[in-house]
Amino acid sequence: MKKLIKVSIYLLLFVISVQAQMTGSEKRYIRIGSLQSHISAYGSERAWTGSYYEGLRWPAIHPYQDNSVIRRAWIACQDFTDEYDEAYSSYAVYFYLGDVGESLFPMELKQSAKFKPPSIYVDGEDLTAIFASDIDTVVANQIPDRIVTNVVNTSMGLTQSLTVLAFSQQYHDNYFIKIYEFTNTGNVDFDSEIELTAPLNGVRVGWGTRYSMGREASWNVEGSQSYGKHSWVTRRGEAYPQNHLEPITRADPIKDWIRAGFSYLGQSESITWDNIGAPEGVLTGGTGRLSSPHHTGSAVLHVDVSATDPSDDVNQPVFLGWHAGDTYPSAGSRKPENIPGMAAIYDMLSGNPFQGKGGTDRMDETNLESITHRLDPYTVHGDGGGTNVMMTYGPFDLAHGESVVIIEAEGISGINQSLCNEIGARWKKAYDDPADVGPFDLPDGTTTNNKDEYKNAWVYTGKDSIMLTFSRALRNFDSGYLIPQPPLPPGNLTVESGGDRIRLSWLLSPSEPEADFGGYILYRAIGEPDSTFRQIFACGQGTENPELVYYYDDTTPVRGQSYYYCLVAFNDGSENMTELNPQGPLHSGPYYTLTTKPATLKREAESDMDKIRVVPNPFNIRRSGTKLDYLGEPNKLMFLDIPGQCTIRIFSERGDLIKTIEHIDGSGDEEWRQITDHRQTIVSGVYLAHFETPDGRSTYRKFMIIR
Repeated sequence: MKKLIKVSIYLLLFVISVQAQMTGSEKRYIRIGSLQSHISAYGSERAWTGSYYEGLRWPAIHPYQDNSVIRRAWIACQDFTDEYDEAYSSYAVYFYLGDVGESLFPMELKQSAKFKPPSIYVDGEDLTAIFASDIDTVVANQIPDRIVTNVVNTSMGLTQSLTVLAFSQQYHDNYFIKIYEFTNTGNVDFDSEIELTAPLNGVRVGWGTRYSMGREASWNVEGSQSYGKHSWVTRRGEAYPQNHLEPITRADPIKDWIRAGFSYLGQSESITWDNIGAPEGVLTGGTGRLSSPHHTGSAVLHVDVSATDPSDDVNQPVFLGWHAGDTYPSAGSRKPENIPGMAAIYDMLSGNPFQGKGGTDRMDETNLESITHRLDPYTVHGDGGGTNVMMTYGPFDLAHGESVVIIEAEGISGINQSLCNEIGARWKKAYDDPADVGPFDLPDGTTTNNKDEYKNAWVYTGKDSIMLTFSRALRNFDSGYLIPQPPLPPGNLTVESGGDRIRLSWLLSPSEPEADFGGYILYRAIGEPDSTFRQIFACGQGTENPELVYYYDDTTPVRGQSYYYCLVAFNDGSENMTELNPQGPLHSGPYYTLTTKPATLKREAESDMDKIRVVPNPFNIRRSGTKLDYLGEPNKLMFLDIPGQCTIRIFSERGDLIKTIEHIDGSGDEEWRQITDHRQTIVSGVYLAHFETPDGRSTYRKFMIIR
């Protein structure tokens, strides 16, 4: 059945064709759900951009939530003869960008969309234009919102075809389903010529994946966490063969028998406080917000028994567990003298950790004595690179033209940002006051007097959250991807700043004619695009709309404040009655209409320079970014009632020019974030702002900064 599902998806959605030679560094970005990432053309991933690790961002609405570090992938076989008649007792290929053109030959990388995404305009700027290259084609009858296809030939003649499915439905938008098909094509390079026709014997494949557990976690723990040095790995699914036929229901969705491996942040031996969850600003006066709630990994959804038996092999993967981060054998270049390294790779893929640095146990549970045990995970194996989630499969015998399919779901979950703020702030309060011993409320309803137990218990609820994610992915796959579908998002959204209101208009959702269509909900955030979005307007089904365009005037904005919007279409939930996710209304993906440029309430320019104001004055950092000033925008200072065109020069009390601002937008407002022309934050003191118009008129305003 699952094989038929896979085949039908291929026939319905994609016809894979051989393309002209392409570079291995090309990427396609998936940006439709709370989990967003990219797929690289060379068949695996290294997240390093040259300055930071990028990818697997969750929740994507917040900055610096990247989880990806590196995914090392290998394929290997035995008794292989290459196109030059060189014989190898073991032959292996490592998916490494530097080997493109030698052992890896990317043939295709494409992304299709279920529908043309709406365009988002804020004050005339098209915010979606820069993402136009994400999509290669629109396939209206495909089921997932996005499908990325990547095809890579290898020097083994084993072609890897990867199909990535992504959904925007609110209960399924934090994972990707990855369908790997390995086919003995005999094609060992970029051209269409088939060089090899012999069987491939004892084929094994596998990958070790390392996660950073949120990019900002390294700022609140130590820099080495940016590449996952202190990440634990745990696993589930030991009892899969005995339980795989057990139904999964909404009432009982979390099953430890699902085959899965995932990571989360552990302790750092160089930190003096308990750093589970990576509390923010422990020594710098921060709020304690938990910056690493992430539990990140993969679940196995299906593995073919063989090329001729597409049923799920309940005894796969051959290895599911952990492996030291940077400890792995090298295949070297494609030469017979490198057979020992290739043999070591084959042995590792067969389930034997290289140099013994790995295991199929639950690494965390094996080594941690309690929820507050201060053990650094990297010290278990001594590899400063951290720990990988490791999965290997095989062996498979593939005659020429035969293939096997492996299907995984990669996802992320954990406590939400509101809880990160709440739990982190409560922990930080107790950390700052040793006399504060609670009581602290635990997730199970009991209490504790131990602040670290309190914090860690909440963070570790992410283990159930990620298993719930994998449960939903498995049910989605088992159903043939028949999860209830949300309505399509509204058409183009336009946001226009005005003098006394911000006007929003949008086109109808293509789903509006459907019987279960409910209407639209408009959300607004203040200060920053990653702050809390709150509902400010809704209109229901049957709204009179003869012009086929909806309008809403937001008349509550405060002058000088920044506003961000998100608009979703929703249904009444009458078609969401399955066991695949919670019942109730579904909404379109909010990331389709999320504005990332602020709209503001601006007044007309003022010709009378005596009316110029500096707000707030004095500026006090203690209330900056609160409701008393500009909510969510610390360091923001506004010059109000200014001429439409003027030069603003800011001087220190001793007369040094520190900032020049050219105000040319014709409005009466200009902002300054208290950064000098040399990119330095100003200090406390008295400052002077000089305003000069093109016709030579000028005036001064004195203001005070308290930091």
